[in-house]
Amino acid sequence: MSTLVLDAEALYRELLRGVPLISQPDTRLVGITSGGAWLAERLQRDLKLPGQAGTISSAMHRDDFAQRGLSAGGQTVLPFDVNGAHILVLDDVLYTGRTLRAVINELFDYGRPASVKLAVLVDRGGRELPVQADFAAARVSLGANQSLALARSEAGVFSFDVKEKT
Repeated sequence: MSTLVLDAEALYRELLRGVPLISQPDTRLVGITSGGAWLAERLQRDLKLPGQAGTISSAMHRDDFAQRGLSAGGQTVLPFDVNGAHILVLDDVLYTGRTLRAVINELFDYGRPASVKLAVLVDRGGRELPVQADFAAARVSLGANQSLALARSEAGVFSFDVKEKT
């Protein structure tokens, strides 16, 4: 069996190049906890955008909340008015689309944005809902028994963890 190796820093540079192409001058960045929040925070800084990026949690709107409960990943913090805003949601990995569905529900609890777009580091396919990214730095195929998650070192360097589910 071959081992998948993804260079998360190279994919981040691709995301950094692609985000301005799908953004408007007043677009607000919102990262899904935790990997997407790390991406939004770093993009906010690297793109020299004013203000601060938001963080959004899918926990309260997940269809599997009864099994998962609240995660320790963080809570929603949106330091701007959602009403009328152009929002770019960021995530590390797009898979089934269920997290994004929950995030959109959470986002609309805070107001009605003018538009919502999605940018991800990796689109791994396997969608269960009709969701697609407006920008994906990479598209890969993984088995249903594999998981892919972004990791961040203390120095802020990104890497990927690929794990076999048991």
